Amino acid sequence: MAEESPQSVPPSALAPLSQPAPQPPPQIVIQQGGGLSGRVLSWMGWAGFTLCAIMLMSQYAMLGDYFDTTGGIYERFHSGSEYGREKVAIISLTGVIVEGDGFVKRQIDRVRDDENVKAVVLRIDSPGGTVTGSDYIYHHLTRLRTERKIPLVVSMGSIAASGGYYAAMAVADQPQSIYAEPTTTTGSIGVIIPHYDISGLMARFDVKDDSIASHPRKQMLAMTRAIPEEHRQILQNYVNESFNRFKEIVKSGRPAFLKNPDLLEELATGEIFSATQAKAQGLVDEIGFIEDAIDRALAMAGLEKDTTRVVRFEKPAGLFDLPVIAMAGHQQSSDMNMLLELSAPRAYYLSTSLPPFAASYSQLLELP
Repeated sequence: MAEESPQSVPPSALAPLSQPAPQPPPQIVIQQGGGLSGRVLSWMGWAGFTLCAIMLMSQYAMLGDYFDTTGGIYERFHSGSEYGREKVAIISLTGVIVEGDGFVKRQIDRVRDDENVKAVVLRIDSPGGTVTGSDYIYHHLTRLRTERKIPLVVSMGSIAASGGYYAAMAVADQPQSIYAEPTTTTGSIGVIIPHYDISGLMARFDVKDDSIASHPRKQMLAMTRAIPEEHRQILQNYVNESFNRFKEIVKSGRPAFLKNPDLLEELATGEIFSATQAKAQGLVDEIGFIEDAIDRALAMAGLEKDTTRVVRFEKPAGLFDLPVIAMAGHQQSSDMNMLLELSAPRAYYLSTSLPPFAASYSQLLELP
């Protein structure tokens, strides 16, 4: 009996009778931890970290300043021979002069300690400032010139008036030593003590000054009242003394006025002069730019231009200086203290149409 051949089974018959249901994709659930309190704690943590970083940077900067022998300034190449050993240094006097013991003084100290500096160019772009600050800068520039026995040449920028002109007199009797650019404003030889009488405004709004002072003269410059004639004469005598010193300083830097003091009296009215007018009156020697002043300094020092390096100085500036300025009290006082200092009654060698404290404050807010 013959065997039956097995019948072929279709593939579909071998498949399971039912397919399993597809599994849903896995879901990722992100839970917000802590809510508002968690975010506050996070912010506090980051704020604490930032504060610690600022404090560390401040302490590091203060430590570096303690051991710094450069005066906290940078020397930069200006012109001449990049690798020359002998140098001409440009000292910059810029902006309103508030106190002399600042960036200008640090430049002077840097030059004094550098034996390779053989001549100095004083670059002035200043309307002047306080009597004391202007005289302080003049004194140390004169001392630098005489002790180091190096020539000093002045290069006037856009303005070199009042206290700025006062500082320029540190050239003494050196011939052909003051250069003014064609558009320079200079002169303004005089003294001013600002006073603003707002008593009329106070009366209009029924406001009274009820200050208690140890003596009536303690309020000589009070803005809340007019100056009595007795007090005005006291202040005038004070101004006259500073004015007489200014004129004597001008005579030391412009010897021609020693022979003709009447001419100086005609010029010392607080009037400003253009460069051409100043040269005609003997207030400056030449009309020229800083390059001309540098060439004159090279000639006076007997230096060759091709082998001498001309340098200038800069303050350190950058993002990391901001926390130092904010944290280190020895570098910058608070804005309120600065306003109180600048608004205190004092005499000025200053050429400006603004109240001196406002001009000074705006200048100090520029943190180069």
